[in-house]
Amino acid sequence: MSDTRKVIIIGSGPAGHTAGIYAARANLKPLMFEGLARGGIPGGQLMITNDVENYPGFPSKITGPDLMGAFRAQGIHQGVEIRTEDVNKVDFSKRPFTVWAGDDNIEYKAETIIIATGAQAKWLGLPSETALQGKGVSACAVCDGAFFRNQDVAVVGGGDTAMEESMYLSGLCRSVTLIHRRDAFRASITMQERVRKNPKIKLLYNTEVDEILDVSKGEVTGVKIRNNKTNESSVLDVTGYFVAIGHTPNSDLFKDFLDLHDNGYLKTKPGSTSTNVPGVFAAGDVQDFVYRQAVTAAGSGCMAALEAERWLAANDSH
Repeated sequence: MSDTRKVIIIGSGPAGHTAGIYAARANLKPLMFEGLARGGIPGGQLMITNDVENYPGFPSKITGPDLMGAFRAQGIHQGVEIRTEDVNKVDFSKRPFTVWAGDDNIEYKAETIIIATGAQAKWLGLPSETALQGKGVSACAVCDGAFFRNQDVAVVGGGDTAMEESMYLSGLCRSVTLIHRRDAFRASITMQERVRKNPKIKLLYNTEVDEILDVSKGEVTGVKIRNNKTNESSVLDVTGYFVAIGHTPNSDLFKDFLDLHDNGYLKTKPGSTSTNVPGVFAAGDVQDFVYRQAVTAAGSGCMAALEAERWLAANDSH
């Protein structure tokens, strides 16, 4: 395409759609690529979240897909042009920036780019785990822990994230069983000591999860576990199962041009969504490995759009 856009948004979760709404209201006529395969279905991780109770404005909760549907509808109403395609390649080496998208690899140019491609939770890959996602299986204790008040839950993992999730859940749940496949945790000593001192958290070492029960009932009723030293199997009676083995940011597309943290997340300047390339901004979970919440992603999407608008104005482009 010969025309150069003011802003192209790559990604369509809370960060991408909020950026689109703000950019459209600033008359930047944003073009959004909401994605198709990379990072999952359009709308991000909320599309596989049944109930959302912690997003402001919905006192009686809302489903993740309904929330993202409202985000999308609002963006379209404000004037965001949305294309349900993946961006396949980018060139941020010169302005205007170039992206290639869709099966036909069509070329698009833009004066600014907002990246909001998100991150994906890592899973063990069990069929039962996939089948019960959003039905007792979760990768976010802060998001879903309140659904399991005074219940027994399990957490899988051995790093700081698993420790933090276990501590958080211990304030809500009757008991938390932390399952780790090795004989020692890789979390910081401080976090390990906090967990060990918590009477509501039970630690299982050298233990692996073989199956989540019960897919036929459509809810979690237990976890089939196996000691990988003795090969002895047993069933842990829990109603919630949390995977805390990390996230993978959807940042590979940009690694040739943008600075990344050691964990693969895009680097942004402190208090900003600006990357190391002037005119390229990153918002949401692709650059946030601390909070990873829909509301913080939306906030950073707002920041990215405002910063893009100001950058365009400062460079006589708006």
